[in-house]
Amino acid sequence: MDGTVLVADDDRTIRTVLTQALTRAGCKVHATSSLTTLMRWVGEGKGDVVISDVVMPDGNGLEMLPKIAKDRPGLPVIVISAQNTIMTAIKAAEAEAYDYLPKPFDLPDLMKRTARALERNGAPRRAVQTNDAGDRDDLPLVGRTPVMQALYRVVARVMNTDLPVLIWGESGTGKSLIGKAIHDFSDRRNLPFVTVTSSELQDIEGPARVLARVRGGTLLIDEIGDFSEEIQARIARMMDTPGEHAPRFLATSQSDLAAAMKAGTLRRDLYYRLSGATLHVPALRDRVEDISLLAAHFLERSETGNTVPRALSDGAAKVFANYQWPGNVRQLEHAMRQLALTSRAPEITQIEAEQVLGAQPDPEPLRAQANTEKLGASVERHLQRYFDQHGSMLPPPGLYARILREIEAPLIEIALSATAGNQAKCADLLGINRNTLRKKITDLDIEVTRGRKMM
Repeated sequence: MDGTVLVADDDRTIRTVLTQALTRAGCKVHATSSLTTLMRWVGEGKGDVVISDVVMPDGNGLEMLPKIAKDRPGLPVIVISAQNTIMTAIKAAEAEAYDYLPKPFDLPDLMKRTARALERNGAPRRAVQTNDAGDRDDLPLVGRTPVMQALYRVVARVMNTDLPVLIWGESGTGKSLIGKAIHDFSDRRNLPFVTVTSSELQDIEGPARVLARVRGGTLLIDEIGDFSEEIQARIARMMDTPGEHAPRFLATSQSDLAAAMKAGTLRRDLYYRLSGATLHVPALRDRVEDISLLAAHFLERSETGNTVPRALSDGAAKVFANYQWPGNVRQLEHAMRQLALTSRAPEITQIEAEQVLGAQPDPEPLRAQANTEKLGASVERHLQRYFDQHGSMLPPPGLYARILREIEAPLIEIALSATAGNQAKCADLLGINRNTLRKKITDLDIEVTRGRKMM
């Protein structure tokens, strides 16, 4: 790489790591913990790429993007943030950041994005005005897992297009919230957002009444996979001849509509009309690391002036992480509301967590299904979901290494646990050299502990 990179982050370790990595790659680096200093450098004409954190001691990095775009059109800004919510991705897209990465970020991935930004430096950028839809901190679209971050980025990309969007996922995952977020932060946000069900389209005048209500805003067709073929035909005709004020069409479904089309339960012409972009909202059991974040979010929202702040104990957090959550995020929200009302102490105990889940739907069928699925089928299913989340776009480069890393780390951790932390036995079990195992433990940041063997 060749060029000058400006790094702004209040974390000294991150500044050091980025400075060393970028310098080794051939770049000149100016690093600071101050947005004021960063903006002075930008104003002086320094830098070919900016890498900036969001929350800084003297301001917000996202709020500086319009000024950077005005003062230095074409200067790419890569936003990095520990605020792992959909709002960060949306605001970065609104402010026309070149790219956005959540913390903790993958350093090789950030280096590749920086290299591409250096190559493309000079592309015109326009200054933008942020919208007035508010922060919408009530949206429970929280998650630091890669699958959620990928979803956030796709939402931010399709937000201000007119593409129809299919949003599919299990009940309770937040499909309608995703649709509302797309509308609330789009150019149509001041127009109506209308959700329509099959009952509203039963008669021949139904489509005309719906279009009169939406008036060029956003139309969300709820659970379209359950609609009869006759109503599907009406929707297809409505999309073909929407009238003077054409709305944007979104649709949700609990099933994969591509599979429904192949099975003949969804009209092929309607599927292709709706599938401008396809978003898959993952089940909560596929993003276990986000459960504690979501639980804290719901507990905070449940606080009133007369209640003490609640938090999960380590035991309660483990109970929630091991549960299958057949009702997904909606079920978790209801459980947190109940605990906020019934828990007496500031810390929610493991027993309280087990009690509140005792009244929840039995997850055993889900466990049984997962236990009978072969590893290859499971990997294929997760990979297909990952590709589906990017809609018509491809995932970021470097997919092979990222997938291998995600599979390799838990394999080594489980093998180490099975061999009580004995690296020689673990290497023999895996069929790799002991030095190779040690290097992988270091590279993957795996913690090795001695203990009783599992088997």
